[in-house]
Order: sequence, then structure tokens, then C-alpha cells
Amino acid sequence: MPLRVTFELSDKDLRHFRSIMRHARHAARKTPEKKIVASARKLAAAVEAAEVPDFVRERLAHLPKLVAMLEDREWSLSGDNRDRIVSALAYFNEPVDLIPDSVPGLGFIDDAIMVELVVTELRPDIEAYDDFCAFRRKLDGRRKSAAARPAEAQASLEARRRDLHARMRRRRMRRRSARQRTPSSTRPFSLF
Repeated sequence: MPLRVTFELSDKDLRHFRSIMRHARHAARKTPEKKIVASARKLAAAVEAAEVPDFVRERLAHLPKLVAMLEDREWSLSGDNRDRIVSALAYFNEPVDLIPDSVPGLGFIDDAIMVELVVTELRPDIEAYDDFCAFRRKLDGRRKSAAARPAEAQASLEARRRDLHARMRRRRMRRRSARQRTPSSTRPFSLF
């Protein structure tokens, strides 16, 4: 019979995670993006190979999507949009975890918590990417490759990408505005 365990992160806990993320982002400024991406991939592979609780596996399954968002040439992230994803992955490049990954059953919990916080923060970006991928699949239908895509379909995909990038920025701005209008004692969590 499954056992449900829930916990709540206090404001103090969230400040702690923000501090860790700020440190990771600062340390990653001098780290090549490829190394940060490789670290995220390595963590995802380690979780896949390890015996971990399902809730950890479910959360860390988001890492490959974040990596795909950076590597998808047609999604074409650049500037602040790209920096947000790279910054989010920076934590997974840190050699020292809150809980060492080698601790059986518990080692990936801190990573799962950070992924949960990152995914919550990047929700507009992830939803836009999901919409883009769905649109591309529908557009391509049975085509084997993007090279076989007609020019009009390619133009349609590029227009959709621009619209989704704009939607991402609008949603982030609305969230940022809402946070600024909210008293600090009840302000929603933000990593960025």
C-alpha cells in the first residue's frame, strides 16, 4: 500500500533554496553552457539508473525537457529566454549537493526539490515549448524530417515560435508584476 508523504517549505526554507540557486548561478557564470547541460544530462542518467523513489524520478524527468529547450534549433532560444534555462540548470552543475547523491534512497531529494522549484518558476517557458512541439508534430504529420517540410509550413512554424516566445515573455512579466504588487510576507516564491 503506497504511503503519501507531504511537506511544506517555509519562507526560511525557500530563502535557503534561493540562496543556493544564486550561488550556483554565480558559480556558473564562468562555466560553459555545454558543461552545465552535460551535468544536467548526467544527473538525469544517474537517476534513471538508480533505485529512487517515484516522486524523485517524476521530478527529475523534467531535466531532459529543459535540455531539449536549449538544444532544439527550431525553438531557437536566445538572450534572456536562454539564460533563464541555463541558470535553472546551473544548480545541477554544482559538485556539492545538500544531500550527496550517493546516499541510497535520499540522495536525489534535494535535486528533486530544486527541479520542482525550477519547473514552477519556468512554467510559462515550459508550456510554450510544449505548445511549440505539439504544433510542430501536427504540422509535420508523417514527415520523417524537418528537411522535408514545405517552405509555407516552415514559415508557419517560425511564426508560431515567435508568438510563443512573446507569450512566454508576457506571462513572465505578468508574474513579475504580480509579485511586485504583493506584500513581501505573502509574495510567491521566485528563483529569478
